Amino acid sequence: MRIAIVGCGAMGTVLGAFLTKNGCPVDFIDSYEEHVKALNEKGAHIIGKVDFTVPVKAYTPDEMEGIYDIVFLFTKQTANEVILPQLLPHLDENSTVCTLQNGVPEPFVAKYVGESRTVGGAVLWSATFSAPGVSELTQDVSNLDHFFDIGEINGKVTDRIKKIAEILNYMGTTSVSTNLMASRWGKLVNNACVSGMSAACGCTFGEVMNNEKARACVSYLGREVNVCCEAEGYELPLLVLGLSPDSLSLKDQEQFDENQQMFIYMYSFAPGAKASMLQDLEKGKVTEVQMINGYVSEIGKKHGIPTPFNDTVIEIVKKIENKELPLSMSNLEYFNDDWFTYDMYKAK
Repeated sequence: MRIAIVGCGAMGTVLGAFLTKNGCPVDFIDSYEEHVKALNEKGAHIIGKVDFTVPVKAYTPDEMEGIYDIVFLFTKQTANEVILPQLLPHLDENSTVCTLQNGVPEPFVAKYVGESRTVGGAVLWSATFSAPGVSELTQDVSNLDHFFDIGEINGKVTDRIKKIAEILNYMGTTSVSTNLMASRWGKLVNNACVSGMSAACGCTFGEVMNNEKARACVSYLGREVNVCCEAEGYELPLLVLGLSPDSLSLKDQEQFDENQQMFIYMYSFAPGAKASMLQDLEKGKVTEVQMINGYVSEIGKKHGIPTPFNDTVIEIVKKIENKELPLSMSNLEYFNDDWFTYDMYKAK
């Protein structure tokens, strides 16, 4: 069976290294030529919560040959319109593309490769790109119950989704979901909330959670995600990394306080990690904010739901992209204090 990881930035490199190290070799596909060269010459070096190097085979997209049975798609969604057409010649009718991207990418990916060849999933750990050939696992994965939530778009538990879970199990326990889109919304809580604030404020997850107003913004972002999810006809998983849907509803002060404490606990395991959107901003790249917070805002508009916190994250990040705002915690001033119903300073 031929397996490829397309998009070997921080997350893709860590996944590929673990799979290869544990007996499931994969091809690393990435457009960053210096990174590809370093992977081939020195191997994939994973640092941070672990430290190992494993020899791998890496290629640029134009060097791909033959047909792949399974492709794990780990590019930024901003690259989909470029990479998916390049991928099509390397798929046959039995190939499967498993998108592990942020946001809710399955409908877009299916437009290119076909719904019958598209599955997806959420990644429940974090990583940072350090240098060509080197990625940092920033989260202590020994605390994770499972590493991935994957599933078919239609929710069926098929032989192929079981096979993909079997492959991902080479890195860590994988859960097969019968409601992929709800799982996607569950992961969107983290992507839009703490990652959104990390990008908007130019800081680490720990710095977001240590700042009272930033942490309050996280809670209100979560409420907007929850309301939009319900409007689309989905219910967030019973527990989103420890957060209950009730705590995300913020109907009273008690739920707000519970929400705050759970976010503090969740991110105590990766205080030094940065959102991938922030890493892009630091490199002067366009971010996925439109596919993450923008997706929440889009669904909000569809259903007439106000999303001022997600709208503001988008506005700030876009202005940082355009060099109109700095990477600074001072950007919190754009979140109007009048929007906060509950005591943002109570949970410390």
